[in-house]
Amino acid sequence: MHTALLATLPTIDTGDTAWLLVSSALVMLMTPGLALFYGGMVQQKNVLSTFMHSFFALGLVTVCWVVLGYSLAFGGSLGGFVGNLDFAFLSGVGLEPKEGQTVPHLLFMAYQGMFAIITPALISGAFAERIKFSSYIVFTVLWSLLVYAPICHWVWNADGWLLKMGALDFAGGTVVHLSSGVSALVAAIVIGRRVGYPNVRHQPHNLTMTLIGAGLLWFGWFGFNGGSALTSGALAGLAFVNTHLAAALGALAWGFVEYLRIKKVTALGIASGLVAGLVGITPAAGFVSPLSACLIGLLAGMVCYGGVLLKHRFGYDDALDAFGVHGVGGILGAILTGVLASKTWNAAGGDGLISGNTELFIAQLAGIGAAIAFSVVLTWLILKAIDRVIGLRPTTDEEREGLDANLHGESGYSLGSSPSGHHAPHE
Repeated sequence: MHTALLATLPTIDTGDTAWLLVSSALVMLMTPGLALFYGGMVQQKNVLSTFMHSFFALGLVTVCWVVLGYSLAFGGSLGGFVGNLDFAFLSGVGLEPKEGQTVPHLLFMAYQGMFAIITPALISGAFAERIKFSSYIVFTVLWSLLVYAPICHWVWNADGWLLKMGALDFAGGTVVHLSSGVSALVAAIVIGRRVGYPNVRHQPHNLTMTLIGAGLLWFGWFGFNGGSALTSGALAGLAFVNTHLAAALGALAWGFVEYLRIKKVTALGIASGLVAGLVGITPAAGFVSPLSACLIGLLAGMVCYGGVLLKHRFGYDDALDAFGVHGVGGILGAILTGVLASKTWNAAGGDGLISGNTELFIAQLAGIGAAIAFSVVLTWLILKAIDRVIGLRPTTDEEREGLDANLHGESGYSLGSSPSGHHAPHE
């Protein structure tokens, strides 16, 4: 029965479908990777609450995406700004491909859903260790539907106004990283600093955990960028190689600048640098040459290092550098796409400034400006509304004692005894 059904479906390519299945799984793995990456950088008393920001999003945003988010992003366009409700509750989302694609519509929906999940999870790095879990849930629902879905529509829906203007974003530099990074800055400012910051140092409690998370992010990013080709052909190969090159150069560049500044190359710096390189290449991965990808990674490592230092200059508490890496890196990547893109490598893309074309560069700047303005205003309104209704922060005592115990009733490290406090039988 199933074989007969699949045989009647139009233009399904099994190779493309296999690659998108793998890529969807790779992008899904990035969210637990992010939990490790962020979780190692917070204090021991807040490791589980930080993990929960990523793991809970896997369930919460999946439901939001299926019910409404996918339709708002990829449904029929309302003026190029947001989708209609044609695909709400996955109505009309079946095994046949969308127009112009060679993979099942249902799989495309799932793949895009993995992007929708990790984007609000990225924001959580800015307000780690100081937000109520209930407030995080409400914020994530509202932000994913009111901010992420419309920007996704602008850039990736065939009728989106930024796509029609000619702006390019291969895998989410604007849709994912710029939007989340800028929103993270707003969240850090609105929610305020952690108790004692900056006089009290909030040291990372487990950098080995962070490095494992960084490795999983690097691994998953091959699906993030390579899968965005939506085929298993040459374009996926280009994006795959460019992704790896940019990550490598980002790590080396961050380490080099760090050594010049503090005479040491730190593990946290290398982890941050490789992520910066990955963020920078994301919008350009399928539009630039491998050598251009190296340049993007190099610049991202250096510029994002400076972006992280901004919090010390201006006094806001971006706890895990969500803005410094994702916001700054997303903006840089979008700009460099407008400079380095070449139709030599992707005829469906565009030529940037380096090829003597100003139109793409102008479209990129317009996209950056629009995404920043929209993200800032909507994120501010959402946070202010939540604060007025249920409040954003735990009590000062709860923050000092730790969110794991006070908000979740658990401890990340209860070694050597069973939950009852008695020795386990084998001891």
